[in-house]
Amino acid sequence: MVRSAYLFSVAAVAAAISATDGLTSRALTERQDVSAAGNPGWGHGSKKPKVNSKKLQQSIRESALSKKAKELEEAAYSTSQRNRVFSSEGHLNTLDLIEGYLDTVSDYYTYRRQPFEALYSQASGNFSAAETTYTPIIFQYSPSGTATAPLVAVANEGCAAEDYPAEVANNIALIVRGTCDFGLKSSLAGAAGAVGAVIYNNAPGYISGGTLGPPPRPEGEYIPTAGISQENATVLLEALSNGEEVQGVLEVESIIENRTTYNIIADTKGGDKENILVLGGHSDSVYAGPGINDDGSGIIGILETALQLAKYSTKNAIRFAFWSAEEFGLLGSEYYVANLSPEELQKIRLYLNFDMIASPNFIYGLYDGDGSAFNISGPPGSAEAEAFFAKWFKDQGLATTETDFDGRSDYGPFLDAGVPAGGIFTGAEELKTEEEAALFGGEVGVAYDVNYHQAGDNYTNLNFEAFVTNTKAIAAAVAEYGSSFDSLSPRNATATVKARGVHAHPHERRQKAKHVHHTHDCGKAPKVFI
Repeated sequence: MVRSAYLFSVAAVAAAISATDGLTSRALTERQDVSAAGNPGWGHGSKKPKVNSKKLQQSIRESALSKKAKELEEAAYSTSQRNRVFSSEGHLNTLDLIEGYLDTVSDYYTYRRQPFEALYSQASGNFSAAETTYTPIIFQYSPSGTATAPLVAVANEGCAAEDYPAEVANNIALIVRGTCDFGLKSSLAGAAGAVGAVIYNNAPGYISGGTLGPPPRPEGEYIPTAGISQENATVLLEALSNGEEVQGVLEVESIIENRTTYNIIADTKGGDKENILVLGGHSDSVYAGPGINDDGSGIIGILETALQLAKYSTKNAIRFAFWSAEEFGLLGSEYYVANLSPEELQKIRLYLNFDMIASPNFIYGLYDGDGSAFNISGPPGSAEAEAFFAKWFKDQGLATTETDFDGRSDYGPFLDAGVPAGGIFTGAEELKTEEEAALFGGEVGVAYDVNYHQAGDNYTNLNFEAFVTNTKAIAAAVAEYGSSFDSLSPRNATATVKARGVHAHPHERRQKAKHVHHTHDCGKAPKVFI
């Protein structure tokens, strides 16, 4: 029985660790150099020069990014699992690597590990039907179980109870991907009496991993759930439409348990603590591989910017955040935001997110803060953040496109709290269009990252042209907002995701696709549900 593991509560965890003020031994020793000479911020006795955007950008070197990417790969490959999934040895190595670099600029930053508990899931399994064995993906948080029963096709997209015919009871539901999250499909199938669920892709190719989202959920308990390709499903659906009985066997073996993990939060000692720029990326990978693009590229980009920034002073405070357990549903950033007071939230003027900034067949995707492409805008200040990056790329002679601003990466919890956000994304498993190839180069009909959520997401997967360019864009943003927030709209504490027309509850939002971009075809690209 794993039901007890499902009772994970952010509030309970917050209460449990409050007695330690969020500190543990290896977990969370905030390191400060009390001998640091003065406060590096403007007007605080600093002898460092004011941050210069051009010089800060010029300090970003490919060699430094390359070195850190190789070290991050080694953090994973030095372990038996060869990944950096949260709570693993590879992830702890990642945290040590980040902190080791922050220690070299201890006169400039204070940092801490923030512990929290997250529901971990690891699963494997098999699926066969009509005497054919397939290679399925098993969704995170799928329970263990074996289902041997006929397949029954579900109507529409399986997002409503009425989509499930009575025949699905005691059988395996065959459901198309799309519209709603994987977890809703699994729980609705279970509520209809299905003993297993197989979700097939709504576009050519396989589903590149995914999650049902941490349980419980109001629709009901999950059932063993796997994913297959559109091509696999076409054969099965044709047989069903011809009136044939298609016998299926679905086997899932999973681990679901609470584990402790850590965010790293680094703050400049100088700068106005009432006006803070926060930059973030996630430090964990999926189980399948080392995640050197997803999101090693993002955390290396902000880490290198942090190291180079230490040569300068800033008017406003800068905070660099390395989130854990993003791949399990934005759990680290969600925990962080949930445990900030309203007063602390108001001090954050802007959050910038960098999740995959070195995809091999890249685009330069900007979060659609003004809603011009997807009709979903962010809190006041988000449009200006998008405009800043658009102008920066234009000034470099580079094109950009929009990425859906739906709260499905670590910026999501900030949007929920009314904090403006922005960021850059170079693409995941979607296929590059002819129009995009004309704008950015690369191969038409090939995924932006063919190794997305795969073992091949290693050092050789990185595109350093995009990596260097995007890290320079990060540096430009730090110089801009470290100097002034005058270009941003005033903060509106009441702006929330619900007001923006996106899922009001984070449990629903975080299970959706974190990487959906403007595809120039009505946004109908396949979605990666976390």
